[in-house]
Amino acid sequence: MATDERASQIVFFDLETTVPNRAGQKFQVLEFGAMVICPRRLAELESYCTLIRPGDPSVVPVRSGRAGGITREAVFGAPTFGEVADNVFGILDGRIWAGHNIHRFDCVRIKEAFAEISRPPPVPAGTIDSLGVLTEKFGRRAGNMKMATLAEYFGLGQQKHRSLDDVRMNLEVLKHCATVLFLEATLPDLLNGKWPEGSSQMTTRSRSIMESFPRQMNQKWANNCSSMATRSSRGKLSCRGEEEAISRKSPAATTSVGGYQRTVPYTRGSLGRMSAGVKNLWYKAHIRPFNTLLKHSHSLL
Repeated sequence: MATDERASQIVFFDLETTVPNRAGQKFQVLEFGAMVICPRRLAELESYCTLIRPGDPSVVPVRSGRAGGITREAVFGAPTFGEVADNVFGILDGRIWAGHNIHRFDCVRIKEAFAEISRPPPVPAGTIDSLGVLTEKFGRRAGNMKMATLAEYFGLGQQKHRSLDDVRMNLEVLKHCATVLFLEATLPDLLNGKWPEGSSQMTTRSRSIMESFPRQMNQKWANNCSSMATRSSRGKLSCRGEEEAISRKSPAATTSVGGYQRTVPYTRGSLGRMSAGVKNLWYKAHIRPFNTLLKHSHSLL
């Protein structure tokens, strides 16, 4: 692989370690997981994950305090760090390193692990610490900025505290944060500081946005509605494709994404009644101001 191409690739990685419980005790790496990402398409190019047996297995608890956590039995037959060092070096060296809190933790542990086997550590082409980036760009709207808290905020499920699972969750959290920041940058007057805190406010977001439109939109709206109302002699949409598109997009009473439920303003059974009401509103659009029309339209929702 060309050096320039490798240097532009991002490798998200994560370590699971023991937690020292007395002075002078070191962290011991128990698992390494990494995923190489193409920065242009965010596509996964390769991944690698392995359990690691520490020099003294007794430092690993017999039972993990977390569901699905790493136990002494799990690492008993695993390779030592020295036996997987070539693989770890190969996936990290010369690429951009990324991860959550890697500056203070994971990067330090990698250097320590290579130092223990008297080998030079891999060198990054650059580093991206999502903890620092998100704290600066996204702010603390999600709480303490731990990965588990961010995942819960976006409805991505619980953090498993297993290296490759956490790496993939890290990327998904970044995607969600980037999307929110993009929307806020695109519509700063409408969205900045106005995101709802819970699902109970979701049904009122459209009203808050529509009511913030300038009054100059009143006449434009009326003209457009009048034009739509005259497309057919019977006041119906003349394009069957548009009717089908509307039908396909009609949501169910509630939708759920990642455990997050969003209440919508109508059910499928009431869509026909709503459409009939909208048709009548179109006819009246050219003689009523936009705000008045909007007030009456809410009676349909």
